[in-house]
Formats: sequence, structure tokens, C-alpha cells
Amino acid sequence: MPAIYRLLCHASTQRFRHRCVSNIPVRLPAAPVTALLLSLWAGLPSAALSQKGTAQITGTVTDLTTHAVIVNADVIHLGLGRVTVTDSSGKFLLTDLQPGIVRILVRAKGYPSSVNTIALARGEFMTRDFELDSSATGRANAQKLPSVAVSAPKPAEPRYADFERRRATGRGHYITRDDIEKGGFANLQDAMKGIRGVALDCGGATAGAASGTSLGCNIRMARAPMRCNPEYIVDERVDNDFGPNIAIRDIEALEVYTGPSDVPGEFAGRYAGCGVIVIWTKNGPPRKKP
Repeated sequence: MPAIYRLLCHASTQRFRHRCVSNIPVRLPAAPVTALLLSLWAGLPSAALSQKGTAQITGTVTDLTTHAVIVNADVIHLGLGRVTVTDSSGKFLLTDLQPGIVRILVRAKGYPSSVNTIALARGEFMTRDFELDSSATGRANAQKLPSVAVSAPKPAEPRYADFERRRATGRGHYITRDDIEKGGFANLQDAMKGIRGVALDCGGATAGAASGTSLGCNIRMARAPMRCNPEYIVDERVDNDFGPNIAIRDIEALEVYTGPSDVPGEFAGRYAGCGVIVIWTKNGPPRKKP
């Protein structure tokens, strides 16, 4: 295949997603072929960009006078009320932003606040540094702004990063400590009530009926074959003995996957069809020896 046709074949395949037939000779003059290639390649970046629905802004907050980085500065998206805080190197990151004109408020203790207007394109990854003026001139020229109410969920602890990552996929059911306290659950079985695809097998009798609890009942998934029991993952380890009997007061979070289509890849296996219940406890997994 001539080199120029291989290039054209690659570009057209990426652009139109069809199979490229390599045995068709190219008899076009060089100039039209070049023009066609340029038109195909020019369209690729914009097509890829249009598939991205969000943008992000990253950068560093520094002192205008000393050029030192500013740690723990608030970087606030005024339209969404979202806030991020600069790290030990003065860096910040705002993600999942919609395109358009956005206003960013930057503030830190001992500095006058700064409001910045930014135009974001769809899917753009913008790097933008901000400076705060701590000098007397900067404080004198600072514009007094009305107070802004900012609320944001508490960031997840590092050990719950996998919990939050899987919850973001939308597969499975997730219960946090706040949910447990609001629901007033007496045990793990109580926490499973009301979850679609989960059944309590009490063997014809409900233990603890006077107290409204479900002690003695087994948790099973409605789609599980031959009434098999789900797999229990306690603090990142398989534990089918301790898992079903764990005290609700020791549970910090729960992940419930009712069938193989919901089970994440890290938990997939021969028991995926029976469902998986992931339990996070207050103590967490045992520390690894150095």
C-alpha cells in the first residue's frame, strides 16, 4: 500500500469508523490528496473535544509581592458554590465544570480577596495562576465583597477513596454512616431492608420480631441462583464468617452489589452471581508490617 494511502486510510478510519480496504489503488493527484488529508485531520480534534462535556481549572495561588506559594487558600466557583483548597505547594484543581463564563473567588487569611472572570470552552483543561496582594497597597485597594455562603461535602478520607470511586459509577447500592444513623438500623440485616434486589431469608420465622429487628435472618440476593449466600468483603478482605454478624455500630460504610452485572471487576469471581456485600469498619484493615 502506498505510504500516502496508508495515511489517508488511517485518517478516514478514525474519522468515519469504517473498515479501510487496502487493495484500492490511489490515482488522485498529490495536491487533492493532501487537501483531503488536511480536512480529515483538522476535524479530528474538534470531534474529540465535542465528546467532553466538562472542563477543569488548575493552577497555583501565590503572593504578588514575595512570589511565595499560599497554602490553604480557598478557590471558589461562585456559580456553583464549590470550593477547593490549595495544597502544600499552593496548587488547586477544580473539576467537572460546565463551559461558559465562570467567576472564581480566591481568598486566604491575611490577604484581600480576588474575583477573576474566566471563559471556559467545552472539555478545556485550563491552567490559570492567581496572585493575592498582601502589601499595604493591596489591602488599601481591596474591594469589599458581599459575604458568600459556601458549602461543600466533607472530603472522603484516603481509605475510602475506592468506596467513592465505585459509588461514582452508579452501579450498586451505597450506605454511609450518616445513612445508618438517620435510618436507626439495629443491625446489618435492617440496613438491607428496602434495597432493591435484596431479600431477607428468615427461615419462616422473624427473630427479634418484638423489637422490629431481623436478627437471625440471612441476607440473600433475589437474583442469586439456588439461594446461595453473598460474598462478604470486610475492610478489603473476604470474610464470610464475621461479615454477616458484624455489629452495626462498627460499620462506617456499605456497598451492596446484587448481581454479576453490578459487581466491580475487583470483586468479580465465582461468587459474583450470589452478590457481594462490602463492609467498611471503624477500625479499618490491619496495618501492614514495614
